Amino acid sequence: MGLSKPASSSLETNPAAPDAPVYQDGFVDRVFIWLFSRKMSRALGQSTNLQGYDGFVDLSKKIMQGRNAQEQQALVAIVLKSLVPSPVLWLIRTVFSPTRLVCELNAWFAARLFEWLVGPCEVTAVEVPGQTSQRTQRSGVHIERCRYLEQSRCVGMCINMCKLPTQDFFTQEFGIPLTMTPNFEDFSCEMVFGQPPPPLETEDAYHQPCLAQQCDLATPKASVCPRVR
Repeated sequence: MGLSKPASSSLETNPAAPDAPVYQDGFVDRVFIWLFSRKMSRALGQSTNLQGYDGFVDLSKKIMQGRNAQEQQALVAIVLKSLVPSPVLWLIRTVFSPTRLVCELNAWFAARLFEWLVGPCEVTAVEVPGQTSQRTQRSGVHIERCRYLEQSRCVGMCINMCKLPTQDFFTQEFGIPLTMTPNFEDFSCEMVFGQPPPPLETEDAYHQPCLAQQCDLATPKASVCPRVR
């Protein structure tokens, strides 16, 4: 975990609101935030007046405005693909099959490279489907309290801007199956490399109502978050 690394995000307790973490982004974190925000701004054709992570989340909200779930996911897919050259994606899909080692390496890198985005996380042992039976491997990533969900407080943003595009990017572009399961009660999330993502309609997230008292975009009377449908 990167809490003790000066070049990585550190997390403190906000004395005014003990339940709300306060992140201190290091140099590397700020570089990642700037890079992703720049790519998002270009794909969107708009900028933001906010700085740092606040600007990153604000751009995410701008992507949601006036777009349905599929259009939001498609725009995020453009952003993700712009981060990795097409020849590199082709090479990874062609050369690296989703073996135990490949999945475990992806989890290891994800737990270190994604802290700026999701906050503290750690590699965990999980069960994934093998050729003949389930197998146990350290290709899971437990996100303690997702920074992105914590700040956005939006079910639709979590699903359309993070979960589904990230699953599709790794599964389709890298050829490495990935399933992400957010928990909207404690804001944790489980990533499992090597686990093919199930249809969204079969997951709890599809039936999740808005965080009515927390989300600025919420539809309080809706039985499920309308931005996911």
